[in-house]
Amino acid sequence: MKVAAIQMVSGISLDANLSEALRLLRLAAGAGAELAVLPEYFCFMGQKDEDKLVIAETPGLGTVQDFLSDAARDLKLCIVGGTLPMATDDPGHAANASLTYNAKGTQISRYDKIHLFRYDNGREHYDEAAVLQAGDTPTTFDLRSRDGHEWRVGQSVCYDLRFAELYRVLAADVLLVPAAFTYTTGSAHWEVLLRARAIENQAYVIASAQGGLHENGRRTWGHSMVIDPWGEVLAMQSAGPGVVLAELDIQHLQGVREQLPSLQHRKL
Repeated sequence: MKVAAIQMVSGISLDANLSEALRLLRLAAGAGAELAVLPEYFCFMGQKDEDKLVIAETPGLGTVQDFLSDAARDLKLCIVGGTLPMATDDPGHAANASLTYNAKGTQISRYDKIHLFRYDNGREHYDEAAVLQAGDTPTTFDLRSRDGHEWRVGQSVCYDLRFAELYRVLAADVLLVPAAFTYTTGSAHWEVLLRARAIENQAYVIASAQGGLHENGRRTWGHSMVIDPWGEVLAMQSAGPGVVLAELDIQHLQGVREQLPSLQHRKL
């Protein structure tokens, strides 16, 4: 199954971001991808965190949800919509939600980011909990590839990557990590964490990132990549918008798990 990790440098214009996302999705579909994963905040990187609340959508109703559904149907492509802000019962907080649409344009999953990022090194300060409401439900969906294989796909978002226990619960064949890692934390930890999650879960990892200098002054690390169950990086793009393509091989996945059955050896 060919997959695509979409890398973007999203800005403050929703329309411009969606236009760019569609351009990249068309490239992925044209290259034969069956699954495309957009990055965290693909649709919007506001001037300040509170701007997310202005564009937060309700389930089944909204510009971004319509965009994802239409693009998936028109391109005949399963699309994971990175994340978008979704309204909650608290008007001061939104959910950071990752929505998946199948090739018919039907929503098949929603995952709300469980772990909310907080970081302060004296120069950079982030606290997602100020405007985001954490989710609490590990989420997977099943995807049948064109060759008839059934893949279990586990969802996560960005900061979730640091919490290995989530991925154990997912017990998936493919792990998704749409992200907007900061340049500081990404340069230190992004690749090593992704490869660790692939190795310890003997799963493919599709990591789609924001990668560049944004209009709001934030700089993200990028380095979108696809990693195999042995921890090998199959394809990667360091910075700037682009499409990272790779083939997922079910026989390779099964072979790794049979040769080194570490998942069967777990005691805890």
